[in-house]
Amino acid sequence: MAKSTKQQFEFKAEMKQLLHLIVNSLYTNPEVFLRELISNASDALNKVRFKQVTGEEVQSPKLPAEIKIEVDEEKQTFTIEDSGIGMTFEDLTERLGTVASSGTMKFIEQLKDQKNKLDGNMIGQFGVGFYSAFMVAEEITVETRHADPKEKAWKWVSDGQGTYEIEESDRTERGTRISFRLKDEHKEFAGSERIKQLIRKYSNFVDYSIKVNGEEVNSQGALWHKNKNDVTEEERNEFYKFITNDFQEPLDHLHLAMEGRMNFKALLFVPKKAKPDFFRTENLKSVQLFSNRVFVQEDCKDLIPEYLRFVEGVVDSEDLPLNVSREVTQYSPVMNKIKDVLVNKILGMIEYWVESEPEKFRTFYDEFGPLFKSGLNSDFANRDRLTELLHFHSTRTVAATDDNGSGAGKSAKKDATADSKTKGTEEEKSDSKAKGTEEAKSDSKAEGREGADNDASDKKALDDLVSMSAYVERMPESQKEIYYLSGENLDELKRDPKLEYFRKKGIEVLLLADPVDAFVVPGLGTYKEKPLKSIEKADLDLEEDADDKQEKVAGDALDQLVAVFKEVSGDRVENVVPSKRLVDSAVTLTIGKEGMDSHMEQMMKMMGQDMGPSKRILEINPSHPVIRNLSGMQQKGEGELVKLMARQLYDGALLMQGDLESPGEFVKRMTQVMEKATSR
Repeated sequence: MAKSTKQQFEFKAEMKQLLHLIVNSLYTNPEVFLRELISNASDALNKVRFKQVTGEEVQSPKLPAEIKIEVDEEKQTFTIEDSGIGMTFEDLTERLGTVASSGTMKFIEQLKDQKNKLDGNMIGQFGVGFYSAFMVAEEITVETRHADPKEKAWKWVSDGQGTYEIEESDRTERGTRISFRLKDEHKEFAGSERIKQLIRKYSNFVDYSIKVNGEEVNSQGALWHKNKNDVTEEERNEFYKFITNDFQEPLDHLHLAMEGRMNFKALLFVPKKAKPDFFRTENLKSVQLFSNRVFVQEDCKDLIPEYLRFVEGVVDSEDLPLNVSREVTQYSPVMNKIKDVLVNKILGMIEYWVESEPEKFRTFYDEFGPLFKSGLNSDFANRDRLTELLHFHSTRTVAATDDNGSGAGKSAKKDATADSKTKGTEEEKSDSKAKGTEEAKSDSKAEGREGADNDASDKKALDDLVSMSAYVERMPESQKEIYYLSGENLDELKRDPKLEYFRKKGIEVLLLADPVDAFVVPGLGTYKEKPLKSIEKADLDLEEDADDKQEKVAGDALDQLVAVFKEVSGDRVENVVPSKRLVDSAVTLTIGKEGMDSHMEQMMKMMGQDMGPSKRILEINPSHPVIRNLSGMQQKGEGELVKLMARQLYDGALLMQGDLESPGEFVKRMTQVMEKATSR
C-alpha cells in the first residue's frame, strides 16, 4: 500500500454495537480510561523488554523504557506514548477492529441492562480497555511501529462511529502513540495536575517511568519486591485492580518472600467475584511470571493448577533463566517447587478462612467452589486437605435454616479444623506464613484486625453448610455410611421422596446441588473409613421400622399388586419391590448396585455422552393409602383401573426425577383417572 493511500475498514458488527454504546452511554467513572491506557502501555513495555533480554533484535534498541503523557489545557488534547512492542498492520485490524474478547458481548448486554448508564470501571473487566478512551474522546489517532525492524509504521484513526482508517506513518521509533481531543464535558483530563493525581491513584506501582509533560510521576515500582509491612492496603488494592481489571477490592491476598533452596517473591489475590464467563472460557488469565522483575509470561499455567486458577497476581523468581519458555517452564524443577509452595500457601489461606474468617470462605466457596472442588480429581497429593475443605448442604442444615427463615441456621456443632497442617521446609522463610496452621498469621491479622471478633453474620456464614468432618462427628454410632443425594437444585432435593425414611430416623443426608458434586463425591469412595453412599441406591441397608403401626398391604395381596406394577412398567424397570424408605409417598425410583445416579446421567447427557437411562427399581409403599386402596380395588376385580393408576404413579416417579419423556400422555392419563374417579 502506497504511503499516501488511506484504507477504510468497517468495524465488525459486535464492535459497532460496543462503540455505539460506549460513545453514547453515561459513565459514572470515566477517569479509568487513563488506567486502561497505561495498563496497555505497561504490557507493551513488558513484551519488548523480554525480547531484548532474550537477545532478539528490536527496532530502536536504545530507547528508554518509559510512558510519556502530554496534555494541553488550552487545546484540550491528550497524548500517551510508550516505547513498547508496538503493533503491526494485522494487530491494528485484529485487535482494534474486532471484538477483543468473549466478554465483550457480555459487556454490551450489561450496558443495555443498565439503560446506558454504567460504571466505567467495568470496561477493563470485560476486556475492552482500549475503547474506554471513546468515553472522553471525539476521535482517536494511533501511531505505531512494531519492534520487529522489518515492520512498517502505521497510523489508525477512528471516531468510533462505525469505521476506521489505516495508512502508513512516518514514525521511525518503535512503540505506540495514542492522541485525541477531549470532549468538552471531559476537558478536566487536559490538566496536568488532574492526570498526575489519577496516576498516583491508579498506576503508581507501574514498573516503568511515567512522565506527564516531562515530569516523572510514579514512584512505587514493583510492589511485590517490597516488604509487605511497607505496603498499604490502598496500594495493594489498586495494584490488584491494575493487573486484573477488576473494579472491586480483592477478597484476600498473599504476600510471599521465599528464601533458601529457592528464591521467589509473590503477590497473589483471590477476587470477590468470578469474572464474566469464568466457567465458560479457556482464556482466563491467572498468574504473571517475572524473572528478577523482567516479564516472562502473562499467564503462567504451570505455576497454578487448574482448580486454583481463580488466583491472580505476580510471581517473580531469581532462579529462572531469562530465556525461559513455555516448554521449559512445564518441565522445570524450579517451577515445580514454586508451584508446590504456592499451592500449599493458598490452601493454607483457605483453611484459615474456614477456621477464623468463615464469611470470606463462604464468599469464595459460592463464587469458585465448583472449580475448587474439581481439584479432588486432579491434585491427589493434596486430596486429603481438599476433602477437609468440602462443605455441603444437608437435610439437617437446610432444616435449621428453614426453621429460622433465613439463610443461616443454628449449627449443632462447629466444623472441625482441618487435620492436615501446612507443609513447609525448614529452609524456607516467608514474610507470610501459610494460613491454616496453629502458627499461621494471616495478612488480615498483620493489618491490625487480630483482636476483632467476627460479627453475628460472620459466625453464621457456614451454618447452612456442613463439612465432611462435622458430618461424621455427629453420626450416630449405628450409622455406618455417609449418605448423599444429588440433583439439579436444592429445592428439588428437599422434596425428594427418597429422603422420607432418613428424616423420620433423624439421619443426616448430604444434598449435592452443585453439578460438579456428581463427579467429585462418588470418587471419594470413603471418608474416615466411612463409605459414601447415594440414597438413590436400592441396596441400602435400611432397617424395618418396628414402631410402625400403620396398616399395610402384605402377603398375597402385596404380591398381586407388585405384579400389576411390573406389568404396566414392563421392561422399563429392573424390578418392582416393597419399599422400606418411603413414609409419605406412594412410589419412588431407585437404582441398582451398579447403576448410575439419575443426576449423573443427566450431566453426562449434557456433555454429549448420552448412554441412555439405567433401568430403575420401582419401590412401592405398602402402607400408603393410595397403595392400600389400589390393593382393595384389585381384590374387587377393578383390574383395568388399577393398571391405569399404577402407570400414572410410575410416570409420576419419572416426572419427579426429570425423566418423563411424554408429558402429554401423562396429562391425558391423569384426565382419564379423574374422569373415572368423579363418575364413581
